[in-house]
Amino acid sequence: MTWTWKYEDADGTEVGTSAPFEARGDAESWIGEAFGELADDGVAQVRLFEGEKEIYGPMSLSPE
Repeated sequence: MTWTWKYEDADGTEVGTSAPFEARGDAESWIGEAFGELADDGVAQVRLFEGEKEIYGPMSLSPE
């Protein structure tokens, strides 16, 4: 099973998806490094998926 992040704008509209990760830990480590760049690109929140199953989200990328 692969893990992916789905990116959403402030209205909750999907605006992109990450590359797949083989492990949850890899996906979570990556978002910890990439969140600033994603936020600069207009991503407001993300959701983590294992295959088609949503694991958690939305998780805001706002510093507040």
